[in-house]
Amino acid sequence: PAEPLPLSRVPEPLLRRLSELLDRAEPGKGWRELAQRAASRGALRLSAVDVEQCSLRVLEAEGSPSWSLLKLLGDRGCTVPELFESLQALEHTEALRCLSNSGVRIVVQPESQVALSGQAVTLCCLAKGHPFVHYQWFKQQKEVPHGNSPELVLSPASVKDSGFYICRVNSDSSFAFSRWARLEVCELRDTPHGDSKGLPEHKLRVRVQPQPQKLTAGDALVLECGAVGNPHYQWFRNGFPLANGNKNVYTVTSVDVEHQGTYWCHIFTDREDEDTRKVEVVIGKEFFRFTPLSSFAHFPTIYNMVICFFLSVSAATDKVALLIGNMSYRNHPQLQAPMVDVYELTTLLRQLNFKVVSLLDLTEAEMRNAVDEFLLLLDEGVYGLLYYAGHGYENYGNSFMVPIDAPNPYRSANCLCVQNVLRLMQDKRTGLNVFLLDMCRKRNEYDDTILILDALKVTANIVFGYATCQGAEAFEIQQSGLANGIFVKFLKERLLEDKKITVLLDEVAEDMGKCPLTKGKQALEIRSSLSERRALTDPVRQSASSAECLARNLQWAKAHELPESMSLEFQCGVRIQLGFAAEFSNVLIIYTRIINHPPEITACRAHVTDFPLDLDVDPKETNKATPEETGSYLLSKDLPKHCLYTRLSSLQKLRERLIFTVCLHYEYSGIEEAMDERKEINVGKPLVAKLGLHHGFQTQNRQSCRPPGSPFHNAAESSPEEAEFYTPSHRQPNSCPGVYFPNPPCSGSITRPCSCSGACRISPSRHEVRNSSPAVERSNVPVETTDDTVGLEFFLSGSLSFAQQQ
Repeated sequence: PAEPLPLSRVPEPLLRRLSELLDRAEPGKGWRELAQRAASRGALRLSAVDVEQCSLRVLEAEGSPSWSLLKLLGDRGCTVPELFESLQALEHTEALRCLSNSGVRIVVQPESQVALSGQAVTLCCLAKGHPFVHYQWFKQQKEVPHGNSPELVLSPASVKDSGFYICRVNSDSSFAFSRWARLEVCELRDTPHGDSKGLPEHKLRVRVQPQPQKLTAGDALVLECGAVGNPHYQWFRNGFPLANGNKNVYTVTSVDVEHQGTYWCHIFTDREDEDTRKVEVVIGKEFFRFTPLSSFAHFPTIYNMVICFFLSVSAATDKVALLIGNMSYRNHPQLQAPMVDVYELTTLLRQLNFKVVSLLDLTEAEMRNAVDEFLLLLDEGVYGLLYYAGHGYENYGNSFMVPIDAPNPYRSANCLCVQNVLRLMQDKRTGLNVFLLDMCRKRNEYDDTILILDALKVTANIVFGYATCQGAEAFEIQQSGLANGIFVKFLKERLLEDKKITVLLDEVAEDMGKCPLTKGKQALEIRSSLSERRALTDPVRQSASSAECLARNLQWAKAHELPESMSLEFQCGVRIQLGFAAEFSNVLIIYTRIINHPPEITACRAHVTDFPLDLDVDPKETNKATPEETGSYLLSKDLPKHCLYTRLSSLQKLRERLIFTVCLHYEYSGIEEAMDERKEINVGKPLVAKLGLHHGFQTQNRQSCRPPGSPFHNAAESSPEEAEFYTPSHRQPNSCPGVYFPNPPCSGSITRPCSCSGACRISPSRHEVRNSSPAVERSNVPVETTDDTVGLEFFLSGSLSFAQQQ
């Protein structure tokens, strides 16, 4: 039987429906009778005061005693089976039917696999439901004999076992089917029939290659690959990793022109990796798909119309984006949502072929230098997008972004002026300038400076998306777990739509306006000088690589190069894998695990330490058993399991190379004294560290983002570093399989259309200027309190150590 589902985890719409049925139930079957039965249960026992509090809800507008009772029972630990038993005793048939039909929920879906004949294969389907769930596996349309458990084990598997499998899960009157899983069992030509003995246990062998496809807009795209050796998968399109592309099957339910491109899958294990062949996916409109353009050559009028249609389609010479999320303010209230907002927008923009630099928690100097580096990526015809989330304000028509080191109170001299940055973007003759400001726009009463800035040029390429109106605040939704800011919560639902950017933002504004939580508090404001259809989905026009284009690609690559994964061999014979992944352009994850040891060593442990002082690494937050313990909630699902993890943030502060130590502690059988070995590792300057954002403002260009007449900060210039020669790597970024994760779990998020309830609350806004502020923690990590996370931490604890069984 499945573990009983807590009542507190039942979806809110179902609880609302149950409360309605109990509120209008006939005598003897209502909420009071349910409360009386609950009052007799140990931990669920309710007092007369509890029942009275529930009854008083009828005095409130839209109040419901049943809703209050169900929430109270959930808080006391009541489970769905216990509620079911009580409703059975009351003979409340309608409520029982409502609860039963919601009972089955599949939480683990079976995965397609490729295996060798003679090996064991396991397909897994796990569901939760009330009161018990039952399983039945099918191969195509036929039941699998004895296939009535969550795991279907075929041992040994043979070629005749190849096919499509599905699992039916039922509970009383409700049922659900899993998704189909394809099993392909192969025979090796150089081995006897059905014999896989003597083969390396984890040898990687690609057996299923993806196939090229020609589709019409609206068709479904299904790309499949498969390999023997229990590998991991990561799909790529045009060289960029795809969100939700970590399975052997990649699907898009309804394709559009932006899904066209070159696809392949990177398949890898701890020991080896291999790419599938590259295939082309062509997406076309129905008219042009079946009618070659050359067919119109004899009809000049139609031919010219078709040519003009294609030439009128907007295209960019390149697409680049800078995303900044400030959270850990030193003198002002901390924020939570910018980390999730920047992460999810990075994932979406990369799907639109944007070159994205994503940065967390920047000081004033770092923000100014980051903008200057971003300007180097811009050129004529380029689409440039800049997103900022953090504290901010607006005075006299000018908006200001607040760095994390801004004093209290701050003024324009301590902040970045948005209009000044936009003017610099225009100077690059960009094809489209999009500025998304997710910050407050209230007036700063401590800043009376009136800036006189150069006027913006009269161009038709500017789009402002303000998360809130002038004089208003921007809010976050604050609940347990990870959550977005209000603006991004609605923006991410539409960002991939192929629409003119102003139309897209208008629809986001309408979505926000339907949310009761934000009515009268926050509304999106859009300003635009766009005179033609420009969309974030516009293609990048392929042309001969200019010097400017090569410089852009080099600059972008410098901010994204990860250290190579490596295998460390110690003198005692222990071998350790050392790997790296990027969560943001300035946040690096280091993961380590022991992959081999001599039999005479009975126990060993390894950890990383001695990091540069520039990074301000707390040893207590390193070498954790789960990524979540380090603060890496967004990347955790895509990192290798059973490792120790260390999260290095603020890589932009790294002045020299990243050098650290790997320490190994081990014990021999019969020897009580533990032995130690150490290896110093030099991985150069990873990710954004190569750009030197920590430097002071040394040239006139470095001062270009500062308001006229403002004093210079960080006047002490850094000593010049030795020039570094850089050659971009042509290897695909397989060392960071989890850089792009689309939708982190968030129990408190608002989904469109919004139906916010009193369970949500709005956190402090992104505008705060005070003469004094209480001490605030430096941590920028949202607290994850789900039971699943706790269970994962328990399961993986101590995963980098082993001991001989006694």
